[in-house]
Amino acid sequence: MKKYLSALTLAAMLAAPTAVMAAGKNLLSAHILNQQTGKPAPGVEVTLEQKQGNGWKMLNTATTDADGRIKALYPDQTPVAGDYRVVFKTAKYFSEQKQESFFPEIPVEFHISSTEEHYHIPLLLSQYGYSTYRGS
Repeated sequence: MKKYLSALTLAAMLAAPTAVMAAGKNLLSAHILNQQTGKPAPGVEVTLEQKQGNGWKMLNTATTDADGRIKALYPDQTPVAGDYRVVFKTAKYFSEQKQESFFPEIPVEFHISSTEEHYHIPLLLSQYGYSTYRGS
């Protein structure tokens, strides 16, 4: 019985860092892929806003990395369920590619219902269209 309890205690201790790391993971991430090139879209500014009344409150701004990703978009504060939007500021990106674009900004509104889950907003982008969905 003692050996069994020791094994359970050891297993719990080994699992604890994993639980701590999972709890420390940011609530929200984003990713942009250029559909025309099949490559990530680096250097795109993305803002996160929270709906408050009839308006929007800015929470954070970040820029996509070389892989087109923002791994931690939610600010360093306790997450709150509610309505949010990310705004992908694509005008500068297309200008730097020496391409025209119909969408200078792409706002994506979504609802966070559980702050215990991770939310990922991918954007598949082209000059004259885009698509998005809830990723993992």
